[in-house]
Amino acid sequence: MIKYAQRSTFALPMIEIRNLIKRYSGKGPAAVDDLTLTINNGEIVGFAGLNGAGKTTTIRACTGIIYPTSGTILIDGADVVSQKTAASSSVGWVPELPNFEPNAKPMQLLKYYGGFYGMNSEESRTRGMTLLEATGLSGDTNKKLRNYSQGMKKRFSLAASMLNDPRNYFFDETLNGLDPEGIRYVRKLVTELKSRGRAILLSSHILNELETLADRIAIIHRGKLVEVLNREKIDAVMQNGGRLEDHFFSIIGLNV
Repeated sequence: MIKYAQRSTFALPMIEIRNLIKRYSGKGPAAVDDLTLTINNGEIVGFAGLNGAGKTTTIRACTGIIYPTSGTILIDGADVVSQKTAASSSVGWVPELPNFEPNAKPMQLLKYYGGFYGMNSEESRTRGMTLLEATGLSGDTNKKLRNYSQGMKKRFSLAASMLNDPRNYFFDETLNGLDPEGIRYVRKLVTELKSRGRAILLSSHILNELETLADRIAIIHRGKLVEVLNREKIDAVMQNGGRLEDHFFSIIGLNV
């Protein structure tokens, strides 16, 4: 895995979502409705919900891609709206469907991104090559991104998210589109990030991955946070042949 310089651990929770509401129009229900959730230092929080439940909207609000209708989101104590630069500088984000300039090559983009973090060209290149090797893309650096498969784009997005070694990560359905080797890499990566005190919100439809990796699992349904399971509750659900999937559907009120 990748070697990093050691950083001190923050006393404050790294990611705080307080009473988040997001409406895309004045009609109909909110996409996210009064959601409050904290992701602490050195913690992996799984984010589970059906398609359209509000997972991606929550993550996009936390990363500053969209603005909340109301509520507060703090990243290392910085407000994502009023202190966007400070908040964004400490965030690594892997979207569900990465979308990059199709005619760019990976190192070109990593050098470009490095400029936003005050990295010079050589620093960006050295760091970028380490990350591309770690994510299994070192043999594909001369390809344009339009020739990358969706899984390769996801791997590149992982590399880009780690370029400045941020303290907080948002992984939105990151396991989707990855082959078994890629899934194995992500498992190791999030475990390593946790060991280094990073805060991680990991959204996934793959509940058995969340039950293995997560310290807590937050279940969202129709924009509302309906339950947060701690490790003790997750383990209790799994005892005697129980399945997290069955508990999930029971909580959101679906019989399948």
